[in-house]
Amino acid sequence: MPRKRDMSAQHLPATEGRRFALFDQELDRALSGPMWLADPRIAIAVVHTLFTADKQWKLCDLSAWVVMSNHVHILLRPHKPLREVTRAIKSTSARQANGILGTTGQPFWQDESYDHWVRNDREFEHIVGYIERNPVRAGLVQRAEEWPWSSACEEFKNWQVGDLPHYLPHN
Repeated sequence: MPRKRDMSAQHLPATEGRRFALFDQELDRALSGPMWLADPRIAIAVVHTLFTADKQWKLCDLSAWVVMSNHVHILLRPHKPLREVTRAIKSTSARQANGILGTTGQPFWQDESYDHWVRNDREFEHIVGYIERNPVRAGLVQRAEEWPWSSACEEFKNWQVGDLPHYLPHN
């Protein structure tokens, strides 16, 4: 995952949300850094981990998600402290991805993440749309439903953990 570009204080956007949006636009351009998530085997490993965290481990309620080539957006309601949920998702998906890449034990995810409290239903719906339209904004598809690694994709709407492809590496 690419590191955040260092910006001087006078060039920083006024709000944290705007800074996040600008950084997300930079990630969407995918001009540098690892693009491991573009590998469908790794994308499905991440999706599998998200479904497992929700359905089997009961760590969270997963509401919306998208896997891009170099980053992931997730909207969830944690049932444990967020750092525990994040650690479980990152460590499991990193083990699977490193197994696929043949780089077992190597760092896969950045240490930091951006989190935001959802304050009301209107904001929740806005964030779902923001997440699911990420591939459209990046110019990868015309409609959010066309992106295969997203909660917007009809194929994933009713999936359970057992429905996911069987070629995933085991934990």
